[in-house]
Amino acid sequence: MITNTLPAGLARSRHLRGRPRRTEGASVARRSEPGYAVGAYARTRGMTLIEILVVLVLIGVVMGIVGGNFIQRGEKAKRDAARIEIGQIGQTLDLFKLEVGRYPTSQEGLQALIAQPSGVNNWNGPYWKKSTVPKDPWGNDYLYAFPGQHGAYDIVSYGADGKEGGDGADKDITSWDQ
Repeated sequence: MITNTLPAGLARSRHLRGRPRRTEGASVARRSEPGYAVGAYARTRGMTLIEILVVLVLIGVVMGIVGGNFIQRGEKAKRDAARIEIGQIGQTLDLFKLEVGRYPTSQEGLQALIAQPSGVNNWNGPYWKKSTVPKDPWGNDYLYAFPGQHGAYDIVSYGADGKEGGDGADKDITSWDQ
């Protein structure tokens, strides 16, 4: 027969706190006690549907905030890329003028940086490394005008919407705002 007395140090150990001391036959009798099954169920039941839905809503809110920030950063990166590329096109046009003696006309356009325009003798191009005229980050053509209204030439990207004017991501990016 097992007694209810244990050495003092063992009775105070962490894994025995709050548990009844074992007596003979207690393992079978204890499981049949009224409160035992509820306690075991409470420890193994998992999460309720409401708890899962709350977690999913919180994840959705966080993803919405983080995703919104990434989209805004992506549009800002495209605007910055367009601004940089307009600057590079401007430098290439300056090199064209240095060698040819003039900027390409509006009719010749940016294509004059890749292929020799007719009637141009001092052309030493191609001046643009790629074999095609550059497009803005949204896939639209840059607009080139010579003579320009704001400088020797004007280069414009209409932004994300591809239309003149706009605010935010749709705002025009121009060579004179560099």
